[in-house]
Amino acid sequence: MANTNFDIIIIGAGPGGYVTAIRAAQLGMKTAIIEKKDLGGICLNWGCIPTKALLRTAEIYDFIKHAGDYGLSVEKASFDLKKVVERSRGISKQLNAGVGHLLKKNKVTVIDGTARLNGPGKVDVTAPDGKAAPSLTGNHIIIATGSRPRTLPGLEPDGKLVWTYFEALVPDTMPKSLLVIGSGAIGIEFASFFNSLGSDVTVVEVMDQVLPVEDAEIAKIAHNQFEKHGMKVMTGAKVTKLDKTANSVTCTVEDSKGKTQQITVDRVISAVGVVGNIEDIGLETTKVKTDRGCIVIDGHSRTAEPGVYAIGDVAGPPMLAHKAEHEGVICIENIAGLDTHPMKKEHIPGCTYCYPQVASVGLTEANAKKAGYEVKIGRFSFIGNGKAIALGEPDGMIKTIFNKKTGELLGAHMVGAEVTELIQGYVIAMGLETTEEDLMHTVFPHPTLSEMMHESVLDAYDRVIHM
Repeated sequence: MANTNFDIIIIGAGPGGYVTAIRAAQLGMKTAIIEKKDLGGICLNWGCIPTKALLRTAEIYDFIKHAGDYGLSVEKASFDLKKVVERSRGISKQLNAGVGHLLKKNKVTVIDGTARLNGPGKVDVTAPDGKAAPSLTGNHIIIATGSRPRTLPGLEPDGKLVWTYFEALVPDTMPKSLLVIGSGAIGIEFASFFNSLGSDVTVVEVMDQVLPVEDAEIAKIAHNQFEKHGMKVMTGAKVTKLDKTANSVTCTVEDSKGKTQQITVDRVISAVGVVGNIEDIGLETTKVKTDRGCIVIDGHSRTAEPGVYAIGDVAGPPMLAHKAEHEGVICIENIAGLDTHPMKKEHIPGCTYCYPQVASVGLTEANAKKAGYEVKIGRFSFIGNGKAIALGEPDGMIKTIFNKKTGELLGAHMVGAEVTELIQGYVIAMGLETTEEDLMHTVFPHPTLSEMMHESVLDAYDRVIHM
């Protein structure tokens, strides 16, 4: 490498890292990005994108199984697991190459290897072959090392019988029975996939509702739909022990009252959250502080060490790709001296691509009331929408929460078909500080699912039309 001095050095080329690198290059900064494995990080290669490919397969398979509902006839529907996985991996490979092209196009220096801070302004690099590469110096260093699956004592994944999302993405066999520990986005998405393809799926969640971060009312509707589609869902329960044989696992499950039962399955997926990758990156050579497995930052991603920043999963929740991207852009634009505002985490939407889909932004009803707001709440069920009925998707609901005094939209929560695409409308509304009056006077096209967003707002103010 001819020159080892950069304006910006980014450690990690996941969604946060590579987007930040491109934005830095656009702003005229000499930028290097260091990645020890795959461009695009976990999201593109082992998370967001390949899971969506698998879930699309499951969705189509579900359609085929219910072809008769649409006046169609399909005989002997089946799937080839190897080809399903190959499609998913091929999509990740395509996008990985795309990220490489974008970085090259923007003249970002890409370095293969493992990075480690060595005091302020210096980064040591170990090449993939284990040999030391030339150290880099930079005016600003951005840590974007992401996260990894959390493990619980006694429930550690082994890669064969007990899977993390890594193994679940490339299954070598379709388990006849499966137990998923945790019902957050990762757990419930894999539960949906394997359930749709015929596995007998049990989900165990320690909290008193599935999808614990979601609005309780929405989570209950989702829970009922999961069970309607053949899943077994146990809330307020925990897996205390795993007993393995050659090709099965007996799980001891304890409920909230201390009563235990044993469930024997072919495979277990551990989906109990993720933890930031803060180890072995040289933080001890700096003043960077950590808290509960993540790096402590301010609203512009600055750490306690001048010139060192952190973005994405390693900087704490919400651990979402789009949060990492937005966080990185704010960080780099602030470094460049542009007029930036601290990120509003309450404006970051969350999406879960299970069946049915779940999406939300802002405060839940419980959190809004806990924060002291007097609220007005609107609801609209999918059964009142013509497009939903025509699609054969009449189950679901859209819920909106307003500040009664000001008309401010505090939160929006959805469950049902394509709600992950609909939620952005409310995100924009919140960003623009749109009031209930503005939303009520917005014209939504007909026939669309989006009309339910309008009706939910109307319902909050006793003006709903179709319900």
